[in-house]
Amino acid sequence: MKLYSTNNKDLRVSFKEAVFNSMPQDKGLYMPVEIPNLEADFINNIEKYSLPEIAYKVTSTLLKDEIPTEDLKALIDDAINFEAPAVKLDDKTFVLELFHGPSLAFKDFGARFMSRIMAYFLKDGEQLLDVLVATSGDTGGAVALGFLGVPNTRVTILYPEGKVSPIQELQLTTNGQNIRAVEVRGTFDDCQALVKQAFADAELNAKFRLTSANSINISRLIPQTFYYFNTYAQLKKQGLTDVIFSVPSGNFGNIGAGLLAYKLGLPVKQFIAATNVNDTVPRFLESGVYETKPSTQTYSNAMDVGAPSNWIRIMDLFDGDVEELKKVVTSYRFNDEETLAGIKEIDSKFNYVACPHTAIAYLAIEKYRKENPDDESATVFLSTAHACKFPDIFPQDIAVKIEIPEQVKALDSKPQHADKLGVDFEGFKNYLLKS
Repeated sequence: MKLYSTNNKDLRVSFKEAVFNSMPQDKGLYMPVEIPNLEADFINNIEKYSLPEIAYKVTSTLLKDEIPTEDLKALIDDAINFEAPAVKLDDKTFVLELFHGPSLAFKDFGARFMSRIMAYFLKDGEQLLDVLVATSGDTGGAVALGFLGVPNTRVTILYPEGKVSPIQELQLTTNGQNIRAVEVRGTFDDCQALVKQAFADAELNAKFRLTSANSINISRLIPQTFYYFNTYAQLKKQGLTDVIFSVPSGNFGNIGAGLLAYKLGLPVKQFIAATNVNDTVPRFLESGVYETKPSTQTYSNAMDVGAPSNWIRIMDLFDGDVEELKKVVTSYRFNDEETLAGIKEIDSKFNYVACPHTAIAYLAIEKYRKENPDDESATVFLSTAHACKFPDIFPQDIAVKIEIPEQVKALDSKPQHADKLGVDFEGFKNYLLKS
């Protein structure tokens, strides 16, 4: 597998180099030189395959001979050892539960796969691998558990002060070992900017072996395609082949993976990018003007991103052709008041407790249906995190229905630690150099 930079299509690097370098020096993002089509026979019979089998087929098609067959199968079996069920709510409505991994968020797919890919490529005696990651909520917890105890790695997680939920913060600050948390007095965008500046800094790159665990890393994106294929397989077993996905979208890695699956041959009818009031992409699709803005804190904190990194990947997948993109992608925005109403509506209609991100994806499905009343497609809205992570959001009559998993209960007894920094890059750079 060869990759290029979205800022330099003549560049060629190996998958291993892209995984460890994370982001090209020209500040683009890595993309595959070739996106092959999966065989029609595989797609036509996909309902016969398990999630790990689907994951192996997709990965081996993309990576080709980068990792030997048996090694790759073992890696996938270890990383993707939990389910992603598409739960039927009515004849045409499904919720895709992506929170059955160890950190209770969809990011377990990417973080576990990436950590095992890196561990596979790391050789004894090599320089310590420093993994930098910015999180708006769930990424950090997934990365922490994905890398916890992985030899020859050190993970630094930056998160915005006061803008993650209490459980999310516990998942970041109670790990110890090779995981350290940094609380930044700013927004997620500030955290993300610090990470990107670190990768571009010559002195830091000379001293450390830096890589990222954010969705800018191509090894985070690939495994997120797995659950789109697997969901299609689950629906196909029920005789449903016209499928619309509604994806809660912040940094746009999740829907970017869905669109990569589409380019690989997954027959998706429509993608809906559902955002909160951090609506850079909906505004762009409406006006044609791409204008980022500082992020605003909302109930759906993992989507509080004003400058979504992965949007350049999505534009690259469509060769910059906005009109072609708009044939496949629709986008809607919702505020906190609407989000809370969505949570109540899902509970009332289906007796189902949805986290705020999930509620936004549901609202987008409902809006799409109103605008397209003749569309009889099956609709799948993605549930990206367990509801227990957002206890303060829910009305009491819904909150009492949330079952708290054992791994969350255990967090309260663990000691917490986080270093504290401002948003200035020199302060972050000195922190890294002195550590």
